[in-house]
Amino acid sequence: MLAVAPSAGSELLSPASIRERCANVARAVEAGDSTHFRVDRSRLPVCARLVADVTRRRYRDLAIPYHSRWRQFDAGGRSRVSELNRHLACYGALDRLRAQIDLCIVSVLLDAGAGAAWRYREPGTIDDYARSEGLAVASFRAFMGGAFSASPGEPLRVDAAALTAFDAATLAQWFQSTPRNALLALEGRAALLRRLGDMLETRPDRFGLTARPSALFDRMLNAKTISAAAILRALLEGFGGIWRARGSADDDVQGDVWRHRHAGGSGASEGLVPFHKLSQWLAYSLFEPFEGAGIDVVDRDALTALPEYRNGGLLIDTDVLRLANEEARATHWTPESEIVVEWRALTVTLLDELAQQVRAELDRPQLPLACILEGGTWAAGREIAARLRQGEPPLHVQSDGTVF
Repeated sequence: MLAVAPSAGSELLSPASIRERCANVARAVEAGDSTHFRVDRSRLPVCARLVADVTRRRYRDLAIPYHSRWRQFDAGGRSRVSELNRHLACYGALDRLRAQIDLCIVSVLLDAGAGAAWRYREPGTIDDYARSEGLAVASFRAFMGGAFSASPGEPLRVDAAALTAFDAATLAQWFQSTPRNALLALEGRAALLRRLGDMLETRPDRFGLTARPSALFDRMLNAKTISAAAILRALLEGFGGIWRARGSADDDVQGDVWRHRHAGGSGASEGLVPFHKLSQWLAYSLFEPFEGAGIDVVDRDALTALPEYRNGGLLIDTDVLRLANEEARATHWTPESEIVVEWRALTVTLLDELAQQVRAELDRPQLPLACILEGGTWAAGREIAARLRQGEPPLHVQSDGTVF
């Protein structure tokens, strides 16, 4: 999710605000003012060693790439990114970058939890992919097939005309969703694409006459450097209108921002905790296209860890976080539940601390957080979940197609 209502002000659009509000919640939990979690920092070294061991096994030379959508495009050891680059070889440098940005944006926006049952079989193969990898490969194949372009002669783009016509049946066809192979929140995903299309079409001041998502960055493409926080803010401000307000008429919060009694703050943003998980995941995923085009991404560690169930699950499964009531594991929680907001806030705060210990374990004091996530915490969280629960997270969060 990408934005908050204007009434909450712009203070919730920065990574610093995410860390501040999450730290407020974490302090309250550690002070004992939580009915959901206990924090045991003595377990952080154990968790850090596990993450370091997984990292060394996956990247023996410690040449660790960023945690980004580009890793998942090559799921199953197939070099789909090389395939894309071959198709883009005749493009100019900036047009290649625009195509890569378009692909990243639409793919990440479709990346909310797919559910445990759904599978995608890549055409022409016998290989099935699930969860994030399945969504990545499915969205990649849809992009390569021109699903998001209304220009038959230019399939490798995303534009308003194609998105505004996208319905659940079209998405189901591209993503192989059927009653027996159901992709969670199909309608919600299709509606999100249509809202994105509407915004591209109605905001020429931001998206120009091309009405493409990548046009959001056109004014930055001639720069020599771009900061990670600037990438995130552009995404938050540019795409905020695609998220619907939640709650009652007097609670017009939009996007991946949630209420918690210990969030702190003042004025319109009092009591709100921003996470911006999908938009930070998207920002991380844009590092490589920008760098590939010769634009250096600076201050990369301004972004936070991604507060989702792999990173958060790692903390629970290594006993850094302990549930106050084990019965919570059997409940299906909504994203706004206090326990879920608390879990995600603790994940942001504790992974900053964990990252420092992982750097020490690997003897890589300057290793970017994006590489620790890739090495890393996300992979370790998935592995331990596979051992304990066949891959299921320790807490169940109901997906609406836009969270996690």
